[in-house]
Amino acid sequence: MNESYKKYTEQIKSFWTSRTKKQKTGMGITLLVFVIFVSVASFFATRTTLVPLYSNLSPSETGTIKENLDGRGVPSEISDGGTTILVPKEQVDTLKVELAAEGIPNSGSIDYSFFSQNAGFGMTDNEFNVLKLDAMQTELADLMKGIDGVQDAKVMINLPKEQVFLNDDLQQASASIVLNTKPGFNFDPKQIKSLYHLVSKSVPDLPTENIVIMNQFFEYFDLESQNNSGSGNFAQQMNIKKEIERDIQRQVQNMLGTLIGFNKVVVSVTTDIDFTQVNQEVNEVTPVDEENIEGIAVSAHRITETFSGEGANPGGTPGTQDGNEPTNSGVTYQSGSESNGDYERIEETINNEVNRIRKEIVESPYKIRDLGVQVMVEPPNPEEVNSLPQDRVEDIRQILSTIVRTSIDKDAATELTDESIQDKVVVSVQPFNGKMEFSNESKPVLPWWTYVVGAILLVVIILLIFFILRSRKNKEVEELVYEEKREPAYIPDIEPKEDTEGSIRRKQLERMAKEKPEEFAKLLRTWLAED
Repeated sequence: MNESYKKYTEQIKSFWTSRTKKQKTGMGITLLVFVIFVSVASFFATRTTLVPLYSNLSPSETGTIKENLDGRGVPSEISDGGTTILVPKEQVDTLKVELAAEGIPNSGSIDYSFFSQNAGFGMTDNEFNVLKLDAMQTELADLMKGIDGVQDAKVMINLPKEQVFLNDDLQQASASIVLNTKPGFNFDPKQIKSLYHLVSKSVPDLPTENIVIMNQFFEYFDLESQNNSGSGNFAQQMNIKKEIERDIQRQVQNMLGTLIGFNKVVVSVTTDIDFTQVNQEVNEVTPVDEENIEGIAVSAHRITETFSGEGANPGGTPGTQDGNEPTNSGVTYQSGSESNGDYERIEETINNEVNRIRKEIVESPYKIRDLGVQVMVEPPNPEEVNSLPQDRVEDIRQILSTIVRTSIDKDAATELTDESIQDKVVVSVQPFNGKMEFSNESKPVLPWWTYVVGAILLVVIILLIFFILRSRKNKEVEELVYEEKREPAYIPDIEPKEDTEGSIRRKQLERMAKEKPEEFAKLLRTWLAED
């Protein structure tokens, strides 16, 4: 480790000492520029840019929004004397949608003034208004894309003209919005309310009554009125009718869209609802034993009288009794002659209990009396109507017939025959010429200055590599010239010495030890024995 460290250190020192003063200055300037650009890029990358979230707020609303943001942990600042609140730029869209769902703010408008910063000096009022309107529509569409279930949105806003005189009628703005929603996604009333609230607060003088929101399937998202109870039963009945038609329409749209394609099916549903509400009270008395038509004996009273004697016959009329007493179940008489007679009377009273049933029947507040389903299908090849097989059309018609048969109330409607159901179903196959197309253009996520900083850093790195390669090349050229100028040193040969008798014997013994080690060992043992 230490050797490699020393090796790299020596290489760096030799590289730096071999540079000229001009090269050292250029490399130092390049390194300084690189450090400056890295610092600037880090500063812009980590800096939090605050932009206006809401403006023209009252102090109470500013305090409410500030408290909400502090509870969410979002950094914010207040400016313009407490009428404008600033938040990080990357969280503006999300906060506008979330606060709009909570009904915040109650007044004020979303600030769009930063869209006019790119306006030229000589721009006219008409050009500025067009730029402002376009920026407002684009920003509002981007806000709606952040809502769950919305893939894309197109917004058209109509702003009223400025009043010339004070006595002119106050005009209001209007907005039309087309949403590209996810197939099969259903918005709950809270989400629809947040959409209307967001649009109303984004555009000045825009009431919710002048907003129309629909999706690519021509389904309208209506804002539920909070005063339906005061508008009478008619408003409630119309809302129920719309809900029933919308549910059936979505069911058919999702089913056929999965089969053919969501952009190739348009469904329309019409219903006839019977809102007659019937309350009934039924009192029934039924026997406990339905076979014998008898009840349960809860009490019994039996009287038996017998008489025998002489004289007149017993008086009285058999079977007569007090009107409050139960009827005799049986009386038996036996009579004899005028002087002698006897009789027997048996009276039996039984109180039977029966089933007494009391029913209070409240029928459904509405019944589907009639239902019609109209479906328009675009063939796979729009230019050729026959590209959709007739069997597929019959399958669609059969599916719709089943939905109609099961949805209509059997008691409220007349007899449902196959012919009558077929009259309630319409399937039309034709190309669609008015489909709403959504562009799939992707917008850049990174700001423009990041690309500029990246290009400058790339140029700096290329220059550093160029200078390093150039310095290495100059060093190799200098070493080559130095090697060419260097003359080789003359080294005299070593003259061999003359062999003596001792050296000759030593060489013979060495050769013998290498070639014949066993004989060399015997020779050594012989020498040792002689010594």
